[in-house]
Amino acid sequence: MINLDLASEIAALRSTFGDISAVLNPDKLRAKVVELEAAASVPDLWNDTENAQKVTSALSHAQADLKRLDEIEQRLDDLEVLAQMAVEMEDEDTAEEARAELKSITKVIGNLEVQTLLDGEFDPRPAVITIRAGAGGVDASDFAEMLLRMYLRWAEQHSYKVSVLDTSYAEQAGIKSATIEIDSPYAFGTLSVEAGTHRLVRMSPFNSAGSRETSFAAVEVVPLIEQTESIEIPDNDMRVDVFRSSGPGGQSVNTTDSAVRITHLPTGIVVSCQNEKSQIQNRAAALRVLQSRLLLLRREEENAQKKELAGNITASWGDQMRSYVLAPYKMVKDLRSQHETGNTDKVFDGDIDAFIAAGIRWRKRGDADAA
Repeated sequence: MINLDLASEIAALRSTFGDISAVLNPDKLRAKVVELEAAASVPDLWNDTENAQKVTSALSHAQADLKRLDEIEQRLDDLEVLAQMAVEMEDEDTAEEARAELKSITKVIGNLEVQTLLDGEFDPRPAVITIRAGAGGVDASDFAEMLLRMYLRWAEQHSYKVSVLDTSYAEQAGIKSATIEIDSPYAFGTLSVEAGTHRLVRMSPFNSAGSRETSFAAVEVVPLIEQTESIEIPDNDMRVDVFRSSGPGGQSVNTTDSAVRITHLPTGIVVSCQNEKSQIQNRAAALRVLQSRLLLLRREEENAQKKELAGNITASWGDQMRSYVLAPYKMVKDLRSQHETGNTDKVFDGDIDAFIAAGIRWRKRGDADAA
């Protein structure tokens, strides 16, 4: 006799999914998809490139949200059938498949439930993440590169579009800084809880004595602005430098001065872009990131929320929000939500959904307490 009573757990998932659907409103999403599909089929759409990109991106995001809802509903239906088949056939393999599917769907619905908590002004936007090495010398630059890989792997696992806008390599190992753009629904709202100082404790591979070292890296997350929200920046407020794109060890990856660095003189904000071969394209991308940061700064000043959205990140002792410990034991712990895991390899390989979800819930509780 197969012991497989999943009815109550499936019913609970259906109830949670019903609450999520009420918030995301699939009927409204379907109407939005139809509207955007009509806009995307206009013959002269691409005469205005910026508007065309906005329409196609919005359509892609709406279709993805609708597809996710439809797939979950179908998976719940299939799970009920699978569980019933396992009992009727008394097949332990089928029962184990049903248990695994229940676990998988529970995780998917949990992640989607977190998205319903993202109701901030900028939350639906794509995200621009900048990672900078902090205190700790060469270990810090190596740690910054580990974090860069972690976020790239996270985006890859979710099939999100990601672009590396700029990378500044350190002399010995790792990176001084890197900026990436992740284009997916609610990328900023999801990843904004990753902003802050990250701390690594390990036996240093760069120390001949093999001593334990502590290093830091800062992660900044800002929303990518809409083209219509672009902030006008006077030319005399910017210094634009062009230089030759380079890779690790200073090896040239381009034979022309196509990389662009823009310094906003009033604020000191510096943005670089070198992923495109054209100087014009790099300048446009760098300018858009600069405008995003200035827009966020302006909104923060208007609403007195500087710490909430981007924060003052110093990447040093007393400021960390998450610790990655590789020696003398292995553990990654978020110091705000208290979520932790001993599987450090999976975390550095991009498995950070649980940390993100815990961070969003922690932030939401803080908002509720402050209200």
